[in-house]
Amino acid sequence: MTMQQPIDEMIDISRGRISREIFVAPEFHQQELERLFTRAWLFVGHESQIPNQGDFFISRMGEESVIFCRDTRGAVHVFLNSCRHRGMKVCRYESGNTSLFVCPYHSWSYTTDGKLQGVPLYRALYEGHLDRAEWSLIEVPRLHQYKGTVWASWDADAPDFMRYLGDAVDHLDQVLDCRDGRPGGSEVIGVHKWILPSNWKFAAENFCGDSYHNPSHRSVDMIGIGPSARTGQSGRRDNEYNNGQHVWVSFPQGHGMHSVHMPQAFEYQPSYAQYPIVDEYFRHCFEQRKQRLGEKARLMPLTGNLFPNTSYHGRQPRALCVWHPHGPTETEAWRFFLVDADAPAEVKDVLRHFYMRYSGPAGMTEQDDMENWLYATKASTGTIARQYPFNYQQSLGVYKHNEPVPGDVSLQMTEQNARNYYRAYTRYLKGDGWESLLGSDNSVRQAAE
Repeated sequence: MTMQQPIDEMIDISRGRISREIFVAPEFHQQELERLFTRAWLFVGHESQIPNQGDFFISRMGEESVIFCRDTRGAVHVFLNSCRHRGMKVCRYESGNTSLFVCPYHSWSYTTDGKLQGVPLYRALYEGHLDRAEWSLIEVPRLHQYKGTVWASWDADAPDFMRYLGDAVDHLDQVLDCRDGRPGGSEVIGVHKWILPSNWKFAAENFCGDSYHNPSHRSVDMIGIGPSARTGQSGRRDNEYNNGQHVWVSFPQGHGMHSVHMPQAFEYQPSYAQYPIVDEYFRHCFEQRKQRLGEKARLMPLTGNLFPNTSYHGRQPRALCVWHPHGPTETEAWRFFLVDADAPAEVKDVLRHFYMRYSGPAGMTEQDDMENWLYATKASTGTIARQYPFNYQQSLGVYKHNEPVPGDVSLQMTEQNARNYYRAYTRYLKGDGWESLLGSDNSVRQAAE
């Protein structure tokens, strides 16, 4: 297959067939950088990472390095991490606090609100020619802060972030809100970063609702690495989702979630019996959440992906995961681990150890996933392999609308979330306008049919 084929033939949603080319061809990777990552809303960081004036964290948007920082007035900014003189990275540290960003090449310096302040030998070499106001750091034009998270888009005409998020907000809220139902209140306690030889979309679609791959985790399920760290229980997540109705939900914007809708009378299931203080904390949070949220407390998150490349684990572990493309066959994965900011120290410590045991490059479950993604990528680079598409026909056309939660819902395991993801992906690569990119409920149902 070649790029000469129409993309609607390479990504045939109605028949559930997708060409391997989109996972390995450099041409597709370049189109993603130009038409997708320059327009979509992308996660750049959490406000808890830059609590003080002058704090910064070096993040990424697609392949671009960006500075996520707080200026001297407390305002949040995202700048391209590139000096306006010769392009050198202005900041080479991962995080810290500063009053000025000083380029190590020629020492041009910038304030934390992006303004060009210092130019060596300015009067002798530049006065009368260089207008400093024109040479500030390049700032991302669209920024949105939501419950501590910060999102950005290079597209000045991008729609409001909340419209881009749509009804998927109900699922994201379960990740960002306090465990007792108070809005917001999360903080980042650490970031894992690693590189894997895989296309970034394998990871994104895995989190948007692929439960079919659970046999890959059979060994860790048998061992039992849930929060309790005890064997003989219910595998990786202990008993949180017992008796719930699993729902796979897709949205017009390309988002996909796998959540659990609990019965009305669901009760707390202990998972931390050997940690009495921790177990009592989560029991209290459970009861408070039911009181605060009422019927909404029945929705509990498992995994999800916010289009294009921000995934999450909703509860245990609780993290935002960003899949940064390095090229068509290499991805840099970042996991931002979350806890309630006001949780007791003992709770945070237990969760920190569980997160490391479960996720990340040394986590038992993540190693299973990475093997799948890297071998799938490698097996798709061959001349013969690239002639044969992937199959996305699972539960084709089987869904319900607005039942029991908003969105296109399947009550059985499905690849509809992935099909919907690639429907949105196709529209970005074709250069569609925002109204088409945001889609409608009907557009998702038509794709499912």
